[in-house]
Amino acid sequence: MRVSERRVCRALGHARSFQRYVPSREEDEERIAQRVVELAAEYGRYGSPRITALMRQEGYGINHNRVERIWREEGLKVPKRQPKRGRLWRNDGSCIRLRPERRDQVWAYDFVQDWTHDGRSVRMLTIVDE
Repeated sequence: MRVSERRVCRALGHARSFQRYVPSREEDEERIAQRVVELAAEYGRYGSPRITALMRQEGYGINHNRVERIWREEGLKVPKRQPKRGRLWRNDGSCIRLRPERRDQVWAYDFVQDWTHDGRSVRMLTIVDE
């Protein structure tokens, strides 16, 4: 049994133009996508708004929505910022972790949580002199 397109679209609540829509691609889509990926690799901490600005500076007449679509399609994302580590780097650039030189110079603290046998939580603050 064949059902007409009009009847199916009416039953689903879709417009017929929605059913017949064919997305079109620009002829320079590959080149632009490749350039977006190159800029994202070169400037690792830049997101899609800054990449859009760089593309416009290079002379591409590109919309931010297009860059965001390419950004999603390519699976790009900005990596999380690395936390700053205290006492890890010296001023001369060496990577030697500094050690405490005397008592009570460096303290470390942390919260520890555990549960009792009846399900209640117990939180403790542990403090250690390094």
